Amino acid sequence: MLIGEFSALAAAMFWSFSTIYFTRGVASHGVMQINIDRLFFSAILICLTLLIAGIVPALSLSQIIFLVLSAIAGIVLGDTFLFKAFDEIGPRVAQLIMSFAPPLAAVLAYFFLEESLGLMGVLGIAITTAGVFLVILEHDENSNKIKIKNKMGVFWAMLGMIGQAVGLILAKKALNQSEVNPLVASAVRIVSAFILLVPIGYITKRYKFGLKPYKANMKGLINPIMGSILGPYFGITLSMVAIAYAKVGIASTIMAITPILMLPISHFYFGEKLSWRPIVGAIIAVFGIGILFLK
Repeated sequence: MLIGEFSALAAAMFWSFSTIYFTRGVASHGVMQINIDRLFFSAILICLTLLIAGIVPALSLSQIIFLVLSAIAGIVLGDTFLFKAFDEIGPRVAQLIMSFAPPLAAVLAYFFLEESLGLMGVLGIAITTAGVFLVILEHDENSNKIKIKNKMGVFWAMLGMIGQAVGLILAKKALNQSEVNPLVASAVRIVSAFILLVPIGYITKRYKFGLKPYKANMKGLINPIMGSILGPYFGITLSMVAIAYAKVGIASTIMAITPILMLPISHFYFGEKLSWRPIVGAIIAVFGIGILFLK
């Protein structure tokens, strides 16, 4: 049925559109404020969904621990290090390093989850990663060279990449123990990430709870609200479905094509000009994904 593969593709699509609102919000209110607020709104949405649908969380203590650890690795640490890398070396180079998260996840899954991909799976991951790599490499504003203004940024990006990969492995460990509703798994990860990030936001003085940050322009609330619906609510939930029904290496590779899906958004919404390199990269990535679907 390819439920996992299609869920991973849908997650990547939702994450792509969420970047519009996330970019707007970060520009006006900062990374920490928007990141925590989107988790807050998505936590409310997903808990209301569970309540309305009458879904009763049925998790063992071990599953809860693995999901919370997954949130710490993937959302709290992974995203925080990634945003730090954005500030140090820019989103383009940071995303370039993050494109190696799927191969790392596949290797970790082989050792810790005993998941083997086979020749076609490995080939599909390699081709897709190469395509994403080519697209992100093009995203240098001034030239085809990657200029790193702060080498620590590379270190933060690598930590973010590792956090993302480890987060998926830990979540898969929880899902492998017994059947878990993806909404429940997503709720545990989102709520725990929110609870853990709020103190960090207060300590660093980069987060204010409530509507105070938006009083000057209440329309600014649309950014974390829409970002929460498209990103954590749909995106993270679908990512849980993806890794539940597909191997981690394959699911993470498909979900990593967000930069490919961002191309039309970057062109038509942000007005960025596209050359042949990202277009060729997109074609290569699509070919790689086709292999993953047909393997």
